[in-house]
Amino acid sequence: MRKAFIAIAAFLVTATVMIGLAWHPFFWAFIFVGPIVILGVYDLYQPKQSIVRNYPVVGRLRYLMEDLRPKVYQYFVESDTNGKPFSRLNRSLVYQRAKKQNDTIPFGTQLDVYENGYEWLSHSIAAISHHELNEDPRVLIGGPECTLPYSASIFNISAMSFGSLSQNAILALNGGAKMGNFMHNTGEGGISDYHLRMGGDLVWQIGTGYFGCRNHDGTFNYEAFAERAKTEQVRMIEIKLSQGAKPGHGGILPAKKVTPEISKIRLVKEGFDVISPPGHSAFSTPLEMVAFVKKLRTLTGGKPVGIKLCIGRKSEFFAICKAMVQTKTYIDFITVDGGEGGTGASPQEFSNAVGTPLRESLAFVNDVLTGFDIKKHIKIIASGKITSGFDLVKNIALGADICNSARGMMFAIGCIQALECNSNTCPTGVATQDPSLMKGLVVEDKKARVFNFHRLTVGSAVELLGAAGLRHPYQLTRAYINRRISPNMIQSYIESFPYVPEGCLLQTPYPMRFELGMTLSAAETFAPTDYKVSSIDYAQANPYLNNMTANNQLN
Repeated sequence: MRKAFIAIAAFLVTATVMIGLAWHPFFWAFIFVGPIVILGVYDLYQPKQSIVRNYPVVGRLRYLMEDLRPKVYQYFVESDTNGKPFSRLNRSLVYQRAKKQNDTIPFGTQLDVYENGYEWLSHSIAAISHHELNEDPRVLIGGPECTLPYSASIFNISAMSFGSLSQNAILALNGGAKMGNFMHNTGEGGISDYHLRMGGDLVWQIGTGYFGCRNHDGTFNYEAFAERAKTEQVRMIEIKLSQGAKPGHGGILPAKKVTPEISKIRLVKEGFDVISPPGHSAFSTPLEMVAFVKKLRTLTGGKPVGIKLCIGRKSEFFAICKAMVQTKTYIDFITVDGGEGGTGASPQEFSNAVGTPLRESLAFVNDVLTGFDIKKHIKIIASGKITSGFDLVKNIALGADICNSARGMMFAIGCIQALECNSNTCPTGVATQDPSLMKGLVVEDKKARVFNFHRLTVGSAVELLGAAGLRHPYQLTRAYINRRISPNMIQSYIESFPYVPEGCLLQTPYPMRFELGMTLSAAETFAPTDYKVSSIDYAQANPYLNNMTANNQLN
């Protein structure tokens, strides 16, 4: 192909010159021939791209097709049900509700109801009309030491920072939160003017970088925190220990997104990558973390203070609970982020292979809190691929009190899943700091869509409650959700995730599946203890192994 290009280029140049000498206006053909020849010569000698070097000019089509592939696949190849991370079916539901268009479907479900993983709600013959139910169910967040509890919607905006999202996206999200009276998590990037301008309720998330409340060396600044935390719009504080998309990694904001404005808000250097450390410097043990929570609650004047985490090493969560029981100081809420959670930029290995999925995490957190008899003081927030009323219902059934959505809310303001969040080239102006792109996102239009999506999704969840014969979300239990686990076997959530008795972790003997976690954990450290774990301990801690052994014995 290299020789062919040289021959073709020589022919084109020679032909153009010869024809041009006979008919001078033809020399204008060099406007087209010249750039192609110059580009080809450059391709022949550039050292970085082998395909382009071997296939001058033509080889560049590969990179064009790579760029177009996600768009072509999304619109012309994928079916309504096989898109990733969100299928066309999921995205269309959000778009339709955000625009108040017809969100019904014709001709029956497109899902394979006999496929492993298919889930459904057990309805009731004695169903209740949704008109008789509360259209906006709310949950009061705040434990015994909280003097300013917050009444939260069951569906809210999950953590997304200004910087990762554009200013217009933040304005639209917060404007929708104001219209619908639900909360908007700031993300760890701190509180910007765009979070405050529309007047919506805020949850101020504080990550390991302590953006907005940090000293120059990156340590926590209590005075700066107290000043901002008392802002009326800030209703709750969330300390981010980890997030589902990249647990144990810290946050990443590419240098191209660190504008002078973001530098001022976060107190970081302009034009450099902003990488939050993987762990906190303000505390290093469960007891210190609980004391930190208590101090922040005091500095806010009594607002709810909680934590956000993706479950990893389970003994660490046991240790946190032991610290709360020991000190009688309770976290007001816990946001459980599933490993399927999203982010603007994450190493592939962390997104794909680190962090416990939401379903297992949620049941685990609820059961451990119940076992320590402290669930009554602590509300649980579920976060991870939540876009529909059924997503709300099944997560509440597992143990959540309320749910958060990030990518669902992004779809509501125009995200098309272009998968360019980490490149500053988001075509819809949602995840970019490029002024020319963010202009495409009209705040007044998109904030109404956020409001519509929230209202209709909560309304859908309420309708599902009525279909199950229930009047309140807290009446949902794991018995109401069913899941196919094989072609001829169905389990309800209560079978897959059996409940534990209240207070069962306050004294021995502990439930068998919690014995290992209780043995390896201590309030004084996040690290597991030096207990030597035997094969018997592992067998007792693994309910699936127990079930397999029992089945083998029966057979």
